[in-house]
Amino acid sequence: MTTRQIPLLLEGRFQESQSRERLAIRNPATQEVLAEVPFATTEEVNRAVAAAKEAFKSWREMPAPARARVMLSFQHLLKAHHDELAEILAKETGKTFADAKGDVWRGIEVVEHACNISTLLMGETVENVAGGIDTYSIIQPLGVCVGITPFNFPAMIPLWMFPLAIACGNTFVLKPSEQDPMTPTRIAELFLEAGAPANVLQIVHGGRDQVDQLLTHPDVHAISFVGSAPVAEHIYRTGTHNLKRVQCFAGAKNHMVVMPDAQPQQVINNLIGASCGAAGQRCMAISVAVLVGESKNLIPHLAASFKELRPGVWNDSGAAYGPVISQKAKARILELIEAGKKEGAKCEFDGSHINVPGYETGNWLGPVLFSGVKADMRIYQEEIFGPVLLCMEVDTLEEAIALMNANPFGNGCSIFTASGAAARKFQHEIEVGQVGINVPIPVPLPFFSFTGWKKSFLGDLHAYGKQAVRFYTETKTVTARWFDEDIAHSAPNMTIQLK
Repeated sequence: MTTRQIPLLLEGRFQESQSRERLAIRNPATQEVLAEVPFATTEEVNRAVAAAKEAFKSWREMPAPARARVMLSFQHLLKAHHDELAEILAKETGKTFADAKGDVWRGIEVVEHACNISTLLMGETVENVAGGIDTYSIIQPLGVCVGITPFNFPAMIPLWMFPLAIACGNTFVLKPSEQDPMTPTRIAELFLEAGAPANVLQIVHGGRDQVDQLLTHPDVHAISFVGSAPVAEHIYRTGTHNLKRVQCFAGAKNHMVVMPDAQPQQVINNLIGASCGAAGQRCMAISVAVLVGESKNLIPHLAASFKELRPGVWNDSGAAYGPVISQKAKARILELIEAGKKEGAKCEFDGSHINVPGYETGNWLGPVLFSGVKADMRIYQEEIFGPVLLCMEVDTLEEAIALMNANPFGNGCSIFTASGAAARKFQHEIEVGQVGINVPIPVPLPFFSFTGWKKSFLGDLHAYGKQAVRFYTETKTVTARWFDEDIAHSAPNMTIQLK
């Protein structure tokens, strides 16, 4: 049987790459080769940027309502193909079907936000800033924009990027993760079906070489990236050094503070889903529970609940989550678990070495729960990105806040409490960009922005919401004066035209 070859979207059509370098895309639950993805040639990357640059000339002149209508059609098609997209996504990432549908839906919400682009692009006007002088601002697109997306959300994160960028009047080159490119490819097919003009969206595949070529290309104006902290630092430095506008969403170590007055079963239920959902492969996953005072008594109950969790294949409705993305990812997580044990953390439950009957070759990891974790331990200092929850005990809310503020990451956090005063103190003093109050994973809806802080984000303007529109556009300020005597000169001409 011939292995499916993932195409490039280049110069308005899907076409096979001429590259000989290819990577197998494997189902994480079975190791079955689903397809092969090419690493685009230097020429193909250049052609993609050139085609996007040429398309920008006409696309930027398309009225904003017309661009919005393309997005309206696109979101309709995404909804119609929701389950189909989720199945493709589940098979190439290992996510459960419910989790995969959530991935697609969160992307659809951003496309819906892009449908409001006419309002989002409105400028500002002040009449008579001086005698007879008016000043107003105009929002204009940048040009060719690039998105570099990770494996863990192959629908949501591309849809964070290219719909808003294109709705703003830009053109876009997408470099999706080479580990799961089938989902963004199908999404791009639907985008063209929605009536998007040829060349406003290009897709190239590859790794670091292809990314570096885009980062340094003279015709690229803006770069958006989501991924690990070390890669984010490289992309930010390289992109800004080459005078690009860059936003990088990087690593995380997200904490959930549990106050003694929190409802115990609510805490347990939310911690389980927030730490182990999607096999912990989420930048907003809760990886640390900070137990204040008597809430440390929840640890045995958490351990008992962890024992009930089991991973499974995408269409197993009883599975809590699926496999991790690759054998390499699994090996790294297992290494960190062993490091935690050696450093003195107490492993309350270790389900890491698990197999799913009939799928023994899958990248399975059962849930793992640690207590007695200290801030100098490697398992605390590094992002594990697996179904592992660390418990740390403190005596007061002040200690919890100090612990979290000392952490170099600031992506998301939450507090579970019945006290409004405690919640307000927490939200005011915590140095983290996204805060949940009795909400474990506080990812904002698209009319707000995704606002990680500290080492979790490099750049000035965040994803989706109003900040994304500012990121993908430039503001032009016009100051205008018209002289009264011009009216007399123009009036005769106006009369002639009317005749």
